[in-house]
Amino acid sequence: MTRTELIAALKEAGIPFEVYEHPAVFTVEEIEKINLPRPETGAKNLFLRDDKKRNYYLLTARDPVRVDLKGFQQSIGARKLSFASEDDLFAFLGLTRGSVTTFGALNDTGHRVSVYLDDWFRDREIALHPMENTASLYLQANDLVAFLETNGHPVEWVNLP
Repeated sequence: MTRTELIAALKEAGIPFEVYEHPAVFTVEEIEKINLPRPETGAKNLFLRDDKKRNYYLLTARDPVRVDLKGFQQSIGARKLSFASEDDLFAFLGLTRGSVTTFGALNDTGHRVSVYLDDWFRDREIALHPMENTASLYLQANDLVAFLETNGHPVEWVNLP
């Protein structure tokens, strides 16, 4: 799914959102420098895999929370976790480095990636890339979850310290 297709699908689903254009960013630090509105909505996305490369996870956490991978691993009952490769990122989610987004789950046609969302976002707004890193899309996190689940991608809320 492309950015254009994503925006069309959100409109078709009747989900309200706003898009803010910005220069390409590849890290959370870079996005903080461009002073987007409502910085409290910022999220970071981690694409992870277990040590056997059998299970993949897309975790969306609140920025600036530092994610304890071992704690997250234990909370979901996973094997040892590490970051997945850029090749896996593209193969599973159709995304490139710097463009990782929860919306990438929509490209997981094999349903191999488990999606987790920081419970802090429940009933709050969240800002995510719309499949590319030249814009940020703002919407309610509950709408995000409903949209992904309606499209066949279950989301688990997770408490991150």
